[in-house]
Amino acid sequence: MLDTTQSTPLSRSTPEAQGVPSQAILALLSALQAGGYAMHSLMLLRHGHVIAEGCWRPYTPACRRYVYSLSKSFASTAVGLAVAEGLLTVSDPVVSFFPDDLPPRIDEHLAAMRLRHLLTMTAGHSFDSVLALLDPDEENWAAAILALPVQYPPGTHFLYNSGASYLLSAIVHRVTGQSVLDYLTPRLFQPLGITSATWDACPRGVNTGGWGLNLRTEDIARFGQLYLQRGAWHGEQLLPAAWVAEATAAQVPNDGPDRQHEPIDWQQGYGYQFWRCQHGAYRADGASGQFCVVMPHEGAVLAITSETNDMQGILDRVWQHLLPAMHDAPIPANPAAQAALHARLAELALPLPAASPQPPIAASISGRRFALQPNGLGLHAAAFSFDPGCCRFRLCDGRGEHEIVCGHGAWATNETRLPIMMPTRMYPLFGRKGHEPLRVAACGTWADAQTYVMTWQYLETPHADTVTCRFAGDELHLDTASSMSEPGNPLLAEEDSHFTGSLAGA
Repeated sequence: MLDTTQSTPLSRSTPEAQGVPSQAILALLSALQAGGYAMHSLMLLRHGHVIAEGCWRPYTPACRRYVYSLSKSFASTAVGLAVAEGLLTVSDPVVSFFPDDLPPRIDEHLAAMRLRHLLTMTAGHSFDSVLALLDPDEENWAAAILALPVQYPPGTHFLYNSGASYLLSAIVHRVTGQSVLDYLTPRLFQPLGITSATWDACPRGVNTGGWGLNLRTEDIARFGQLYLQRGAWHGEQLLPAAWVAEATAAQVPNDGPDRQHEPIDWQQGYGYQFWRCQHGAYRADGASGQFCVVMPHEGAVLAITSETNDMQGILDRVWQHLLPAMHDAPIPANPAAQAALHARLAELALPLPAASPQPPIAASISGRRFALQPNGLGLHAAAFSFDPGCCRFRLCDGRGEHEIVCGHGAWATNETRLPIMMPTRMYPLFGRKGHEPLRVAACGTWADAQTYVMTWQYLETPHADTVTCRFAGDELHLDTASSMSEPGNPLLAEEDSHFTGSLAGA
């Protein structure tokens, strides 16, 4: 087995040398921009060569990204490796792995549930079993899931079910004695040159499986290239080719009457924690627009990170602009188009509010502290220091003072323990209590003479907070809005988003 701890660089090439017009990639970038998509990174491989790569500032190639459900395909890969090592089979009963975690009564549907049903999202639940894990006091996640009613005979009903993916991780943990992350490290991550992956874990140390993996964009691309090469990497068969074919085939349909509202690329069939796509492609994907798209007929892999609620729209633009432009053989060089593409990729950036002159109120409040009224986040005070090139914002809670620097007309990069981000009800699923350091790029601008607006872009996630600070006399009204929030979603609805305070000593 390969034991590589250093990342071997992927080969780079021009698009035309690999049969892709630079104009097609430019057209894709223009279409994504015109569609208003918040793109964060992109890497396109053809015939094993990187032919286009870019990050939208403040994101960089070094950013290790929370990839949400793209994690599922890595958990599936761990299962495939365990099958290859003879540790389990996809026909094994799920209950056989959890003798101490079973409910008092095992009904016929639970007894009939096999490993393949977890892999294909046909476990038989009528709702995503991850909902059983939201109780912060719940320690035994496997028992909580196994106690849920199994409404349908396993194998008969497709339901996207992150709890099923957690059980896959727990099963690999049981049969190997290692977390999925530790198990994959020498078998997958080190050979691929993935050196900094992390994975959230449940209270018992089992990796979450269906979410929680953190990777760089190039890591995602390398994973897709491994699958495109049917499990082979630099002459070594890391994953059996038969498992790759099985995992990425349409094992079950997912276009039933109850899924007619789903986008077309979510109705093309489902494999072992992989989605089938149109045009003979398949993908691993994660919420908010994290993609690893493998196009076997074209010999191409596309890795994307972004923040969007319209993931189908991104795929539509790939199918429209990129897929039909690919030629089997090299095409004539086009230096002008290549130069235009290089320039375009180099200038990618998220929209940045222009710097605005500081109004008179900035001097009167700079360096002073606002005492905040009682709130659910336990925030006590806020303070602002306005300098010519930045604002130093400080927020105080029971753990101390947290500072974040916001550039004027530019991003400032911070590592902070600011307590604002995700709804607290989601903390159990994310393996965090809301207090771990976060890398944040921040900028600020004056919207008017009394309103200062900060944007905090969380570089290890797709998400951002917008913090609007309105000053009225001695009062501060502070409103937060998270790009992660979905008002109609009870899991993602914001809890405390408005805070008021008065100048201390006023």
